[in-house]
Amino acid sequence: MLISLIKKIGKNDHLAIIADKNTDWNKIKLTGIDSSLVRSQVKKDIRQIVLPSVSGITLISVIEQKETVAQTEEVLRKAGHKLLANILKNKLSSVTIMNLSGIPLAVLPFAEGMAMGNYQFLKYKKDSEKERNALKEIRIFDEHVSSASIDVLQTIVESVYLVRDLVNMPANYLNAIDLSKWIVKYGNIAGFKTEVLNKAKITALKMGGLLAVNLGSVDPPTFTIMEYKHKNPVNKHPIVLVGKGVVYDTGGLSLKPTSNSMDYMKCDMAGAATMLGAIYCAAKTKLPLHLIGLIPATDNRPGFNAFAPGDVITMHNGMTVEMLNSDAEGRMILADALSFARQYKPELVIDAATLTGAAHRALGDHAIAYMGTASEQVKNKLETSGMEVYERLVEFPLWDEYGEMLKSEIADIKNVGGALAGAITAGKFLEKFTDYPWIHLDIAGVAYFSSNMGYKGKNGSAIGLRLLFNFLQKRAAND
Repeated sequence: MLISLIKKIGKNDHLAIIADKNTDWNKIKLTGIDSSLVRSQVKKDIRQIVLPSVSGITLISVIEQKETVAQTEEVLRKAGHKLLANILKNKLSSVTIMNLSGIPLAVLPFAEGMAMGNYQFLKYKKDSEKERNALKEIRIFDEHVSSASIDVLQTIVESVYLVRDLVNMPANYLNAIDLSKWIVKYGNIAGFKTEVLNKAKITALKMGGLLAVNLGSVDPPTFTIMEYKHKNPVNKHPIVLVGKGVVYDTGGLSLKPTSNSMDYMKCDMAGAATMLGAIYCAAKTKLPLHLIGLIPATDNRPGFNAFAPGDVITMHNGMTVEMLNSDAEGRMILADALSFARQYKPELVIDAATLTGAAHRALGDHAIAYMGTASEQVKNKLETSGMEVYERLVEFPLWDEYGEMLKSEIADIKNVGGALAGAITAGKFLEKFTDYPWIHLDIAGVAYFSSNMGYKGKNGSAIGLRLLFNFLQKRAAND
């Protein structure tokens, strides 16, 4: 998907016009537009108007401003996606967006929603070209929009597509080694360093959690380190991004029931894809930051000497864990990565993981559960970023009582806390492996959708990426 800024509208351009109820159509001279017809349609509260002509199709989207800028921008994303249906119906290969509303820079979220909605995953379709959407280019005509903002939007959309592609890939095409190769590939493209630790190096580092989860698999684990460092970073100590890379999760010996639980478990590496996407986006846009990415990766299967409920695992930091549920494997591999992160003396560590069904049950499809030990200032900034891109956050507590639920009689800690507060006890487990400012994002409810969620798509969504990039942009600007 190409997004470009143009200085002149061509006579045969197909137009997508953003308007509102205050748009004065009498003062606007556009060939082929019947202003009286448009006004009558707007008065009838029709929000989408299609005006075919000899030279090209004009599509008008009438926007109603909301109380906040964030809410209005979300309306614009949804409107851009809704207008996409008419663009695809008419098989338009390009469309030019112009803003005739009173909303400043409305073209950017509008184009974002359109571009994100145009995503398709056709990699394994024999007749993919027949199914491919016609739309290839979104042109923006707006003198108030800078070329730099278009470049950033282009990179965001590109990164969203990357994350969705990886999440949508089945495990027989994306094991832990394959995932590491994708990370290396996109590191080379964006210009950040990568190092892939093989099983021997993982063993030498005594990453017992990652090795234990991998025991049931024929494929070896990987631990991939990404590093992006601008020549003049604003942060003295790096921000570390940790992503859960379980490329497929059967539940191990604590086998999942197949109906609506194991079917889509290729998405269990969405945290890893999200962190790759965030660092890729930061590197491509040259944010003045120092970032580290850590991706522990394996599948979780019940074969060979798969770790069994009751086993005691010694983790990277020397802590022992009584493993009572092998389907709580994500926290095992994340714990090793979080303790490994200590060596960087980080300013902040953020992890993202499709960690618990409990988070999904609590918040549904519309929010990310988060918790952590970072300052209230950092949390507030993250929540602000979440609201601005409409990838919203709800904080769960990390009270000491939840830690009591993880006490083990034979080891330092258990890997599950019981039937209640599952998302929180999972976070409390991870906290045990941190001694720095830390945020945990449980994206289990939003990383993968079984039905179409508008511009957020169906299947892999890449939710979390835009949130993190917005947050990193603010940190880069010292906001």
